[in-house]
Amino acid sequence: MATPGIPLSPAPAAHELPHQARALPWSWIGALVLFVGFWQLARSAAPFAFEYPKAYVVPLARWISASMKWLINEATFGLFSFTDLTRFISAVLDVPYTIALSLLSTGMLEGSGSSAVQILPPLPWVAVIGLVMLLGHWLGGLRLALLSGGCFVFLAIFGQWTSAMVTLVSILVAAPLGVIFGLLFGIAAWRWRWVERIITPMLDLMQTIPVFAYLVPVLFLFGFGPTAAVIATLIFATPPMTRIAILALRAVPSEIIDLGNMVGCTERQMTWRVMVPAARESLMVGMNQVIMLSLNMVIIASMIGAGGLGFDVLAALRRLDFGAGLEAGFAIVALAIAMDRLSQAAAERLSEPASETTTRTSLIVRHPYLIAATVLVLVTSALSFVVPGIRSYPEAFEISTGTFWSEVVAWININYFDTLEAIKNVMLLNVLIPFKRFLGDLPWLGVTLFLSFSGYRLGGWRLALLTGALPLFIAVTGQWEKAMITVYLCGISAILAALIGIPIGIFAATRDRIWSWVQVAIDTLQTLPSFVYLMPAVMLFRVGDFTAMIAVVAFAIAPAIRYTALGIRKVDPKLIEAGRAMGCTEWQILTRIRLKLALPEIMLGLNQTIMFALAMLVITALVGTRDLGQEVYIALTKADTGRGLVAGLSIAAIAIVADRLISAGASHARRRLGLE
Repeated sequence: MATPGIPLSPAPAAHELPHQARALPWSWIGALVLFVGFWQLARSAAPFAFEYPKAYVVPLARWISASMKWLINEATFGLFSFTDLTRFISAVLDVPYTIALSLLSTGMLEGSGSSAVQILPPLPWVAVIGLVMLLGHWLGGLRLALLSGGCFVFLAIFGQWTSAMVTLVSILVAAPLGVIFGLLFGIAAWRWRWVERIITPMLDLMQTIPVFAYLVPVLFLFGFGPTAAVIATLIFATPPMTRIAILALRAVPSEIIDLGNMVGCTERQMTWRVMVPAARESLMVGMNQVIMLSLNMVIIASMIGAGGLGFDVLAALRRLDFGAGLEAGFAIVALAIAMDRLSQAAAERLSEPASETTTRTSLIVRHPYLIAATVLVLVTSALSFVVPGIRSYPEAFEISTGTFWSEVVAWININYFDTLEAIKNVMLLNVLIPFKRFLGDLPWLGVTLFLSFSGYRLGGWRLALLTGALPLFIAVTGQWEKAMITVYLCGISAILAALIGIPIGIFAATRDRIWSWVQVAIDTLQTLPSFVYLMPAVMLFRVGDFTAMIAVVAFAIAPAIRYTALGIRKVDPKLIEAGRAMGCTEWQILTRIRLKLALPEIMLGLNQTIMFALAMLVITALVGTRDLGQEVYIALTKADTGRGLVAGLSIAAIAIVADRLISAGASHARRRLGLE
């Protein structure tokens, strides 16, 4: 962020630059020349540098699978086995899940399976919508009540109510647990540095390993079903809450901490009565993140028995029923919008100071929403025994657009098949395939050394060791070829997303009205689960790398736009005015002031674009890619723990190398521009 006092010319004079910055271009050119020379000349002399010898491949996948078998079949604590412990945890989590499912979907059942008998029906759909609207009105007023209620009415009208309630149940169980665990881990890491040192690499892995990779061990340990999906969701959604909790607690003003010490707070009182309430605003943002990530993960976890809307999309994809898939996709969007807006409003409301209440007022005045909700549930439940349409939305009034969308897709394919195929083939033959062959031809040893050199120049020896060790891990575990396909798909998608997103960000950043619309659009894009992006791409271009690229670009474009716009909007207006006073044209102001000062934020946006692209690549395995994501997906279908985890760790290695190098590059740019 620009600060007052920064000179007009953002780049310091050459003689003021650090020695490393002045020497950097020559060292980079020298390293690049060496790399190209090795690549072109060493193939016959050192063939092992181009293809890692199979005899030296470390069988890590086999070792992990063997360890998992030992853990399941033989590991014991004396009185009980490890499997007993995991199944006990699964049974404990099943209790709140079953209660919530009974309330919203199945009703109270006696017995199990097909012989189960319903004793009490679930909450009527009218009551659920009324409760959502009351919650929306309490949190954000009439507009939020109408928006959230409208989203749930959409689910009922389009026949997605039952599946949506199953998805909602998983979120209602997983999200609170994710918030609680994330907060507790965050407090522990804030209080004890050694805890933070231990959990930080674990959080990195949990956020970078594709979710498919740990679905297999979760499946083995906790069994097939919705409870295992809840546990996988917890693994996926807890890290952001932990990180936000650590940052929020450290950001508490020292005056508040001093005040707590002065009034004699104990350690426990200091944590729960001073620090956590003071950090409440940031913690509520973490809660929003947990809810949205839980929704995303619950959709993916449909593969291990979570059911719900994710299963509907997956089933539609498998039978190429685009209409049904789109309807389920729209239902996910409606649910995501409602959950996002409600959780954002909750974050704002709960971070406000509590208003004073008097005990002399009546119960209705003190808790009007609670009373209204109770009356609503009782009245609608009673009426539902008389009027069946109140209990469940009448099927006769349901609307299905599945046939319409299928016909639209058929019409597009009939009339524009040649055009779409031409676009796809041009991109495949001229961009995708040449880039794929180029990366596949590179020597693994040369790439590893070059990445290590890049780490050294940008961040020193520690970064050099990290950026050298992780590619080496990919090579020695036999994943290099598939890793290059992953890099090719991720790289080409990230480049396209940046080429589209950065100009949009530049254009919108200086126009407030356009930026407000763009912000709404990218906010909405980021609330959509990744599955949703696959459907239109598959409809138009069928399966393959090009389809995967389209879906990845659509998913990853939002951070490129957001970070570019925010970086430009943060530039100090005084510098812009000074530039105009010196006679700079608008083009010069853009290229020599705004873009230069926004460069670190743009690089961080590129970093996030790559992270989003890698996350989406695993999902695109469903449309027939051949990269590490496909390897993870195959491991999931074959229940091969080792194969899935090794492929997942390789993807995590790519993500960590990209993240560390770009972050170091952004810091380097900040120092060069005098922003640090």
